[in-house]
Amino acid sequence: MKYVVMLCDGMADLPIAELENKTPMEAAVKPNMDRLAKRARVGLVKTVDDGMKPGSDVANLSVLGYDPKIYYSGRSPLEAGSIGIDMKDTDVSFRCNLVTLSDEPRFEDKTMVDYCSGDISTEEARELVKTLAEHFNSEEFQLYSGVSYRHCLIWNGGTLDVGTLTPPHDITGRPIKEYYPKHPNAQKLYEMMKESYDILINHPVNIARVNAGKRPATSMWFWGEGVRKPLTAFEEKYGLKGSMISAVDLLKGIGKFSGMNVVNVEGATGYIDTNFEGKAKACIDELKSGQDFVYIHVEAPDECGHRHEIENKVRSIELIDEKILGPVISELEKMGDYKILVCPDHPTPISLMTHTNDPVPFMIYHKNGETEGVDCFCEKSARATGAYVAKGCTLMDEFLAK
Repeated sequence: MKYVVMLCDGMADLPIAELENKTPMEAAVKPNMDRLAKRARVGLVKTVDDGMKPGSDVANLSVLGYDPKIYYSGRSPLEAGSIGIDMKDTDVSFRCNLVTLSDEPRFEDKTMVDYCSGDISTEEARELVKTLAEHFNSEEFQLYSGVSYRHCLIWNGGTLDVGTLTPPHDITGRPIKEYYPKHPNAQKLYEMMKESYDILINHPVNIARVNAGKRPATSMWFWGEGVRKPLTAFEEKYGLKGSMISAVDLLKGIGKFSGMNVVNVEGATGYIDTNFEGKAKACIDELKSGQDFVYIHVEAPDECGHRHEIENKVRSIELIDEKILGPVISELEKMGDYKILVCPDHPTPISLMTHTNDPVPFMIYHKNGETEGVDCFCEKSARATGAYVAKGCTLMDEFLAK
């Protein structure tokens, strides 16, 4: 038996007027998902418990069968593990976004223009983080370069008691005065964020980006604090050899900490320009090499939701269906019996441009199963079935049940 999870990050949404009051899932042309749905168990699953932040960290741990209330300690430690940082028990890590802020003279008066600095390239970002590290690194703080706009700060002997650190993708277009760190224990973090603007604004990388009509990366923004917490190995937990395919450090970190084989796909970006075909090939190669379970994570629908890109969100779902799910199904048919789980981790409604903790649609397709499903895999049809999984971390048990 082979098992594949097709995780479409942030795919779930609300009806949109521009789509004739359909959601992107309803509007997308996705023949492979809809064909599977006709013979699949379809319903809703609550991946994020009430009271927990609806981040991809919590939601993906839940989908993978790890109860976030037991295993979650913050987003950044998972990303740090992917980057290769060996965190000590006394370390606190923070996600460090390179963001674009507006140009008001006082830092406190600026606005969050772009949480990802116009999708700055990894190569450009590496140069900026190198400059920042030369300025800020000490025995207490160390900066590490990651992928694109996503980087990491380690605070040796730090504290989690820093007040509320707001994800920058939640405040696009808003003044930062209500959201920058204000807790006394976060004063050093705030000072670094503020000083980073003066360091970056005239950096050669940013000057070149502005001259090319691109957004500059003008400041660091810290959030997602956490401490290292081990995960039970996936193979020990389920008796299956697993692989993780993703463009983002968060999922790679989950894969690494759970003992999966983490596959790096050339050209995987985390956006709609990602290498969809490469992810399909990587999945097929892993299955052929003897892996029992492959988790394919695609970030594109989520990024489009954050950016209010209606057409791109619809298109990202269609590309997942055409360029990943279709080829993977074709190869699975040659391998004998198999199961596929398709679901988002959380909703990222375009109207809100951020995550919610509402239940998301899921479907479990079993090649040799006998299940009457639905005609269209979407939020409405999933709700109509009446099937509901109240605790998301139990869905994996159902999916892997023989």
